[in-house]
Amino acid sequence: MTTTVPHPRPKELRDFYEDPSVPVASGAPRSLRQARMLAAALGTARGQTVLDVGCGDGSAAATARPLLAGHRIVGVDWSQDALKRARTRLSYAVRGELTGGGLPFRSASADAVLFSEVIEHLVDPDAALDEIRRVLRPGGHLMLSTPNLAAWYNRGLLLAGVQPVFSEVSLRGIHGRPGSEVVGHLRLYTARALREFVAASGFEVVRLAGAPFHGVPRPLRPLDRLACSRPSLASILLLHARKT
Repeated sequence: MTTTVPHPRPKELRDFYEDPSVPVASGAPRSLRQARMLAAALGTARGQTVLDVGCGDGSAAATARPLLAGHRIVGVDWSQDALKRARTRLSYAVRGELTGGGLPFRSASADAVLFSEVIEHLVDPDAALDEIRRVLRPGGHLMLSTPNLAAWYNRGLLLAGVQPVFSEVSLRGIHGRPGSEVVGHLRLYTARALREFVAASGFEVVRLAGAPFHGVPRPLRPLDRLACSRPSLASILLLHARKT
């Protein structure tokens, strides 16, 4: 008689992101570059409201805070575990989501939204940008960052028949590409696709820049920093857009 062991059921996405072992923070170089872009966009005015939607453990907002002095930064996430950690870094961190009931803010109540390393995790990014657009005031700023499918090393990996970095085919493990951490990426963008997608969602794209990836092996980091001068080749895409 043969005994079969049932394969474990795949995690639901919500369970996956509530797992404390799943990384919820991204690298400081990306956070600093994005914060500088936002600070320049906000200018000299003070007292503006910045929502960090998908704040994770709050480390990105905490990195940005010295550059955003005088502004109110509110972290938003639907992971209770992430919020627990975020509240050790941020004065304000609330539970909210981009679908279902939506964000817990009035329409046109925010001056800027930080949307860092979130869109690649979403089943419905269209609805997410609709909700962000709702809470932004007219002319409000969207600062979005996401991994670049067409990063310089991914182009070489694809030519060699290797799965690109940042892409994932399973929530249980990494298959066919470098790396070991599963972080739940569902969608990936090139620079051109990101521009077109954000513009089609009712935003005016102001600027697209590049940022390095903290997971690049140390010997290759000078090349990764150099690639930032060409956003279409950079590891991370940083996009600044305004609500039209």
